[in-house]
Amino acid sequence: MFVNNPLSGLLITAGLFLQDPWWALNGLLGTLVSTVSAILLGQNREAISAGLYGYNGALVGMLMAVFSTRGSWYWWLLLPNMFMSMLCPVVSSALSSVASKWDLPIFTLPFNILVCLHIAATGANHPYFPEVDIQPNNHLHTSNDSITSLNISQLFLSVPVGVGQVYGCDSPWTGGLILLALLLSSPTICFHAMLGSAAGMLSGLALAAPHRDIYSGLWGYNSVLSCIAIGGVFYVITWQTHLLALICALFCAYMTSASSNLMSKLSYDIPFQLALPACTWPFCLSTLIFLLISSEIPAICRLPLSVVSYPEENWRYQRQLKASEKAQHSQQSSSQEEAPLKENGGPNVQLVGERGCNESV
Repeated sequence: MFVNNPLSGLLITAGLFLQDPWWALNGLLGTLVSTVSAILLGQNREAISAGLYGYNGALVGMLMAVFSTRGSWYWWLLLPNMFMSMLCPVVSSALSSVASKWDLPIFTLPFNILVCLHIAATGANHPYFPEVDIQPNNHLHTSNDSITSLNISQLFLSVPVGVGQVYGCDSPWTGGLILLALLLSSPTICFHAMLGSAAGMLSGLALAAPHRDIYSGLWGYNSVLSCIAIGGVFYVITWQTHLLALICALFCAYMTSASSNLMSKLSYDIPFQLALPACTWPFCLSTLIFLLISSEIPAICRLPLSVVSYPEENWRYQRQLKASEKAQHSQQSSSQEEAPLKENGGPNVQLVGERGCNESV
C-alpha cells in the first residue's frame, strides 16, 4: 500500500487478523521468510529495513491461504507458503535488474508470478494443496442484476471493501482499518485509495458487472493501487497528476475486467483445464504504462526511484529542488553581471542548463 510506517503496519495487521487469523498468520510467515531470504541473499539493507523485500512475501502467504480449499489451519500449507515466499527476493532481484534500466519499480510482479505458478502447478484437484476452481466469466451481466436492484448501502461499503481486497479481504471493517492506517501515514494516499476504489466500482457499474462482484470489492482493489501509485507516490502531486491518477484507475478497472475474463478462460476448452486469477496483474501493467509516458508539461513530473517517498514528502522535495535551482541560477546571474568584461570585450557569459524533474539530485 506504499506506506512505510510501523503504526500503519500494525493497524493493517490487526485488520487482517480481524478478517481471518489463519490468513493473517500465513501473511506474517510469508513476510518473515521473504525478509530472511533477502538478508541471506545479501540484498540492500536499507531496502530490507523499508519492507521492500517483505510485502510480496506477505501477499504470497495471504493469497495462498485465500485460494486454498482446505480451509483454515491446514498446517501443511505452510510448506509451499515458505518455499514461494523464499523465492520472492530471488524474483524481485531478477526483475529489478531489468526494470532499473528504465528506473521503474517492480510493484507486485513477484507476487503475481509466484501465486500463479503455485495455482497452475496444483489446481483444483490436487490431493494435498487443492485450489479454488476458478470458473470462466461467461456473462458479465446476469438477468437478476439491474440498476433498480442496486443496494445503495452495499455500494458505498464496496469502497472500503475494495481497499481490503488488496489483501484478499472482503470485510468492510478490515478495509476501514486499512484506510485508517493509510490516513495516519499519508492523507493523500488515503484519499487516492478511496478514489481508486470508487472509480473501480463505477467502472463495474458502467460495464454491467454482476452486483456481487462490485459489492465484494473485486472491481476496486487494482484501481486502488494504481490511483495511489500515480497520485503522488511516483509523480509529484499536482492537479494534472491527480487527474492522471483518476484516468489510470479507470483504465486499470477496464484492464481488470479484461484480464479476469481472459485468465479465467485460459485453456478452458482443452482436457487440461487451467484457469488463473487476475491477482494484481492489471495494477502492474496499467501503472507501468502510465509511468512510461512522456510529457512536456512540467507539472507531470515523475520522480526517480531513489527519492520516492510519501506524496507530501515528494511535494516538499520538489519545492526545495526548485528553490535551490532558482537560488543557484540567481547567484550565477549576479556573479556574471558583476564580473569584468574580458579583454576582447565580450561578456563573461556561462550557459546554465536547468536540471529536469526526472534527474536525481
